[in-house]
Amino acid sequence: MQFEGIKEKTLVIVKPDAIQRGLLGQITSRFEQKGLKLIGTRMLRLESVILREHYAHIADKPFYPGVEEFMMSAPAVVQCWEGLDVVNTVRKITGITKAREAEAGSIRGDFAMSVACNVIHASDSVETAKSEVARFFKDGDLYEYDKTDYMHVYIEEERG
Repeated sequence: MQFEGIKEKTLVIVKPDAIQRGLLGQITSRFEQKGLKLIGTRMLRLESVILREHYAHIADKPFYPGVEEFMMSAPAVVQCWEGLDVVNTVRKITGITKAREAEAGSIRGDFAMSVACNVIHASDSVETAKSEVARFFKDGDLYEYDKTDYMHVYIEEERG
């Protein structure tokens, strides 16, 4: 009962502040309740090399050392989610980066106050998601399985 139309993937990083505050379950449940499919998850301590690659777009900024220090301050949990239009869906659930201004009901709107300590990272485009998923998950780390409730999450035309 594999639904071929639902193959878009995205990366989520549950950041160290969320882990320290015990928010992993609440954050994960937001995506599960939406009907998305978790296909990979790992807890790890992020290292400078992978953070410099991940944050290459800001690595030369004066504030970057603080970002790196924060991201290395405690473990993080990386997750790969799959679903129809999953990148945009996860971004909407996550909320805007400036957490104080994030909409109530979004993860950042409900759980964060800071730009940096904003509890979660989510890929910003399909292209970025492909490279970010590959950065954190190797062959064999992602799981294919039938999500039996898809017939109650998507209509037939969306399932492909």
